[in-house]
Amino acid sequence: MSWKLGRRRPGGPAGDPGGRSAGGPAGERTHGVPAFRRPPGRLRRRLGATVRLLAALTIVGGFYTAMAPGITQAEDTPPLSTAAEQGKRLYETTCITCHGPGAQGVQGRGPSLLGAGSAAVEFQVGTGRMPMAQQEAQAPKKPNLYTWDQARQIGAYIQALGGGPEIPGGELVDTGDEAISRGGELFRINCSACHGYGGGGGALSSGKYAPSLDEVSPRVIYAALLTGPQNMPVFGDNQLTPDEKRALIGYITTLQEDKDPGGFGLARLGPVPEALVIFLVGIVVLVFSTLWIAGKS
Repeated sequence: MSWKLGRRRPGGPAGDPGGRSAGGPAGERTHGVPAFRRPPGRLRRRLGATVRLLAALTIVGGFYTAMAPGITQAEDTPPLSTAAEQGKRLYETTCITCHGPGAQGVQGRGPSLLGAGSAAVEFQVGTGRMPMAQQEAQAPKKPNLYTWDQARQIGAYIQALGGGPEIPGGELVDTGDEAISRGGELFRINCSACHGYGGGGGALSSGKYAPSLDEVSPRVIYAALLTGPQNMPVFGDNQLTPDEKRALIGYITTLQEDKDPGGFGLARLGPVPEALVIFLVGIVVLVFSTLWIAGKS
């Protein structure tokens, strides 16, 4: 075995185990290195790097397209509906002053409306509470600047920008006997503390108040339940289901329709004002009766 390792091929000088000299023909040996082991040239290296880079980019692009097909679609802004386009023009006429471009809000003037939803816009704009004349404890109800249709168009624009609570379609009132009974229970538990047992409203702290529910439409009540304006809490579907909301509104409509056939309603504030009126009227009658009797005697 040692003889085979040390054996030279015939015809080759010492130090040339391949049988060729360093000066042999080109392509066979250069300085004792085989041709297939020589490093590639500069042009060949650049060409190989370019091919590998293109291949890597193709693989990554294909993987990205296959795994995330919805990303490119999400980046596209959906077109506004006809109502939202009209609402945008109305918004840019007045609302943009306080709520800024894109409804992102203006510091010191008005909050962001992103996520407020169309229900809040319909309640505030449709009842005349917005636009506000000045910053105060509570936005009062006043004559409308926009009609209800225009308020809905502005609401559609705000809904398209950031989503939020929406008033559902269909009937918003359930006036069945069972629903009214359930609605009365819900009203006494959730609403009477601020609005009174008869829905006449009442004063709250810091100059705020719960408004009267007389002559308030079911759509306004539903929007208020969804959005919780002013000091009112929000009654989402996890607090009051849509059926419970319809039953509650049905009970409020019965309060609005009751004409107090037994006498004066006294704002329906309960037995306390009734007793107070009876006491004052009774005292006055007693005093005048006493004076009349004394005068006669």
